[in-house]
Formats: sequence, structure tokens, C-alpha cells
Amino acid sequence: MTAPEFGQVPTDVLRQWDNDHVWHPFTPMLGWIDERAPIIVRGERFDLIDADGRRYLDGISSLWCNVHGHAVPAIDSAVSEQLLKVSHSTLLGLASEPSIRLARALVERAPEGLTKVFFSDSGATAVEVALKMAYQYHRQKPEGPEDRDTFLCVGNAYHGDTLGTVSVGGIDLFHRCYKHLLFATLTTPSPVATRVPTDHTRESWLAFCFEEVGRLIRAHQSRIVGVVMEPIVQGAAGILVHPPGFLRHVRQLCTEYDIPLIADEVAVGFGRTGTLFACEQESVSPDFLCLAKGISGGYLPVAATLTTNRIYSAFLGDPSEGRTFFHGHTYTGNALGCAAAMASLQLFEDNRVLENIQVTSMRIDERLAVLRDHPHVGEVRKKGLMIGIELVRDRDGLIPYDAKLRLGHQVTLAARKRGVILRPLGDVVVLMPAPAMPVDLVDRLCGVAIESIGEATMDVP
Repeated sequence: MTAPEFGQVPTDVLRQWDNDHVWHPFTPMLGWIDERAPIIVRGERFDLIDADGRRYLDGISSLWCNVHGHAVPAIDSAVSEQLLKVSHSTLLGLASEPSIRLARALVERAPEGLTKVFFSDSGATAVEVALKMAYQYHRQKPEGPEDRDTFLCVGNAYHGDTLGTVSVGGIDLFHRCYKHLLFATLTTPSPVATRVPTDHTRESWLAFCFEEVGRLIRAHQSRIVGVVMEPIVQGAAGILVHPPGFLRHVRQLCTEYDIPLIADEVAVGFGRTGTLFACEQESVSPDFLCLAKGISGGYLPVAATLTTNRIYSAFLGDPSEGRTFFHGHTYTGNALGCAAAMASLQLFEDNRVLENIQVTSMRIDERLAVLRDHPHVGEVRKKGLMIGIELVRDRDGLIPYDAKLRLGHQVTLAARKRGVILRPLGDVVVLMPAPAMPVDLVDRLCGVAIESIGEATMDVP
């Protein structure tokens, strides 16, 4: 059929077109067709509104990126004003006022020593930039080139879906299909003690994790290009929270053995863990800081890789020397995205967003306390506004449900009936309220999550 004018397409037609043409990310498409998922047409404050007029509280910050809500006047105005000037111009051979302003603002807020900003357009590209920069850095650093060839990663890591970021990832379900396309890496175990090897206690396992990262660095120091990690929380692994001191421990090892530390704050940055950047919580300054998601308030695809003068200096030289970083993206430093990002950073201050996080985080602790004794909740993992509720068939033995049941997904369907959008990581139910979400809406989010877990786990064998 011929497409009607914009805004006149009936919901059932949109749904059919969606089923006919749109391939959704991380979605088993055979199951998608019959679920009649909401078709979002509008946002208002912290709600999403579908084509039938139903409202849903955005309980996952539109995949962990929304910060201040939807249709925020200050960000809308900033983007609109920039739209009247220029929507995009390249940073290849030209400079751009919005990108200059944003680079300056990020450097002013970032951990000490991060002075150079390379823009891209997604979390994966921000990390990919850091991987390539670190690799090239060792080959042309002033004190003499080194042919380092491997990265040290943390088990269960997720850094994106490009081949470079998949190579430094460690989630088998996502990554095993592509193993023959990837470069080899070293892996240190994730310092999380929910489940430990049979020959360890929780305490001995965490001690081993601290020792093992040091052993690997010492054994392979001349080969390691960089250590890649998500500071404090491993998000896509199921909201795995590292013990205090692990990040600082890795930073000290990297400093001792002169290995760049790549901090992937794509998911944990911009208030998610309670501070603007997670690295602040252990007074860590990485050599690379990778940012995306919340950088633009969740409005537009902007990403940034921050690094130090020391790294940057290795790329300086006469053009004929070929020391240039030959990497770039068409929409690098997009003017509209940078305008949104500047407005978002200002809102952090104007609306005291970091203070709001402290209030809402405490309320989440209070509301979710009831799940400590739930027979089908193995663990509630939380840092700031990042919450993972792991569902299990048997709490005492942490025995999982049969994956075919898709219990985490059933919770999201139960929450949707109650007007709340959630999204699981397997059987880990994730709550990720926007940092600026008020406490009454966070209260509602927790209440619906508790009710939906109860419904989904009721009478399931």
C-alpha cells in the first residue's frame, strides 16, 4: 500500500510495517511478532507514550541513556537554536563551535589529566577509538616504539558490538558466534562473588581476583597494550558491582608497569553510579575515558574518548611522518548532539541532579529491601541508580530457571501491563531510572518491579 501522510498511519498498519521491515537489536524476532510491543510516538517528562495513547514510565532510561527525562525544554531549546544555525559540519578539515565548547566542558569535569577529546557517535566507537589509539601509541611513543599486541580485559565484560569491542568483551552469549573474527586477549576474572568456584569462599575468591590481575600484568607487561574495564559496575553482565578498591588497585598496577588504563564509562558515566563519573569514587584518573549514552542527556548519538597529553604527544610530528590517527566518523562532533550535551551538563548543575541521585538511591534501597527474602530472588545488585535483580528457581542453591521460560522477559511483560517499561539481561531484571527522575516516580518504579516479579514467578516450576 502507498504510505499515508506522516501522522496518519493507523497503529495496526505501523505494527505490520514494523513486522515486515524492522529488525530490532538484541531481539529474538520470531517471538517479537506476536508480542504487540508499544510503538512509541511521544515522550513527556519521564513517560513514553505509544501510538494508542497509553503512557509508560521509562524505567530503563531508554536503554540507560536518558538523564533528565523526555521533551526537556532546556535541551529542546538548545537543539532548536542550533538547528537554525547549522545541523552538522565535518571535523575533518574544519572546526565546529559546539564541539569546541563541549570538549572544553568535558575536560573541565573529567578526572585530572584528561585534556584531549576525540568525538565519535556511540559507546562502541568511543571504546574502539581508545583501543586503536592505545595500540598506535606504543608504536610511536617518544621514548621508543614497542610492538605490544594484546589487551587485558575483565571477565564478563561488554564494551560494544564492533569487532574490536567484541574482542575485548567476555559475554559468551553475545560474542561466541564471532570468535574466529576476533583478536586474542588476556582475561582477568571479574571480582564478583555471587557464585564462586568450589575451592573458594567468597572472601578467598575476591582476594584471588585482586591477586590474579596483578599476576597477569606482571607476567605480560611487555605485551599488554592497555587494560580495558568498566569502572565499579559491569552493566550488561547483569549489573555486577566490583568490591571497593578494585579499580584503584588496577590503576596502581597500570601506573607501576606503565600500561594505559582504558575506563569504559559509557554505561556508568553521567551520574549512574552516584557521581558524575564512576572513576571519581576511587580517585582514579584513567589514561582513556570513554563516554556516550548520557553525554547528550539521551537525546542524540554523541560519544567522546578523552585522553592525556602524554598519549596525544605520540601522534605529533611532521605530516610526512605518518603519525596521524587515521580514524574518524562522518557525524563526529555533530553540532546538534553537542548542543544537547552542553544543555544536559548545565542541567546537572541547575537541577542539582547529583543530589537527587542520593535521595532516590536511598529510596530504592528501602523499597527493594523486601526482595531480600523473596524465594526467587537470588541477589539484588545495586550501585547508585544501576540495579540488577537476579531471578532464580531456588534461592538457597542459586539454581537458575530454565532459559526457555524467559522469566526476566515475563517480568517485563507484567510491568508493561502496569504502565512501566523494563528490560532484562537474561533473568536479571534491570531497573535504571533516569538520574533526574523524582523520588515519587522511582517509588512507583520499584513497586511495579516488585509486583511484576511476584506475578512472573508465581507457580512457575
